[in-house]
Amino acid sequence: MSNVLGMDAYLYFCVAGAGGTPSWTEITNVKDLTLNLEKGEADVTTRGNNGWRATIGTLKDASVEWEMVWDTEDAGFEAIKDAYMDNLPIGLAVLDRPVTDLEAEGLIADFSIVSFSRSEPLEEALTVSVTAKPTYSATAPRWVPEDEESGSPS
Repeated sequence: MSNVLGMDAYLYFCVAGAGGTPSWTEITNVKDLTLNLEKGEADVTTRGNNGWRATIGTLKDASVEWEMVWDTEDAGFEAIKDAYMDNLPIGLAVLDRPVTDLEAEGLIADFSIVSFSRSEPLEEALTVSVTAKPTYSATAPRWVPEDEESGSPS
């Protein structure tokens, strides 16, 4: 697969978390999702850099931001709302293919829902903007698929 349209990507949740053998449920009530991946930086500049600053990446950081239609009968919406309201972690899989596809690529982790902001435009449906960030968990965030030898993203 050389390219994927955003409408063909996948977001899954698992209330029990991302560890073990999670039972993933697809969230289809998703608009304009963004997976932000960044690293912290350490300055490793030396005299030998000929006047150029040198930097190496340190700790990885991630966040997932998306919009959902306000739909209290949608299981995905309710799971995200409950995770926010009850301060509970929730497993999320942000993938380019179905979770059952061994070639699926993306981030899987337990997340904390840190923002759940409702918008009420006059001539549009109510929506909620969601931000999720990896949280403290027995299961470390992972990028799939992993390189079997190094455990790093392939």
